[in-house]
Amino acid sequence: MKEQVEKALEDIRPMLMADGGNVELVDVTNDGNVKLKLTGACSGCPSSQVTLKVGIEQALKEKVPGVQSVEEVC
Repeated sequence: MKEQVEKALEDIRPMLMADGGNVELVDVTNDGNVKLKLTGACSGCPSSQVTLKVGIEQALKEKVPGVQSVEEVC
């Protein structure tokens, strides 16, 4: 599943990069929890949690079967 998540993130990255940010895949657990690190302008942005849950999590759930949740790690 990790490879599928990474591929899906490639589709999401241009949107983040347009605002000066990016995302790194840290881990995918066996139960479908995706751990990401937001970088650049996304790190510490007041809207980062909305981006993470509404943007990234929704997109990953649609594109990768088995993704249950997304969480940010430092």
